[in-house]
Amino acid sequence: MNTIQSTEGIIRVILQIVVALGLLNVWLLRRNQSTPYRGGAARNMQEEFAAYGLPGWFMNLIGLLKVAFAVCLIAGIWLPVLVDPVAIGLVVLMVGAIVMHLKVQDPLIRSLPALVVLILSLAIVFI
Repeated sequence: MNTIQSTEGIIRVILQIVVALGLLNVWLLRRNQSTPYRGGAARNMQEEFAAYGLPGWFMNLIGLLKVAFAVCLIAGIWLPVLVDPVAIGLVVLMVGAIVMHLKVQDPLIRSLPALVVLILSLAIVFI
């Protein structure tokens, strides 16, 4: 049976699309905008990574990975072999994001997007 023809396959594809669009929104559209989820007192992505004590090149690396992972999640609709490694990579990145929020003693609400992506990525792996 084609994976997209099962209920689980449909749910997995929906989760892939939701996670991918969320990542693309944050890293391509909202990168330079203030949000209530930025770490520390940051008003944009660059300030957020600086608040975590991370260098600018690391922000670029994480952004490249997240955009590539988003594209792979979408491509994974047709190439399912891509999905599990990418979802596991996102789990690792989201754990790192939550750790960074804890490092700067952010209120828990600021970790919410990372926690949601973490849970959705785990769901993708285990569906």
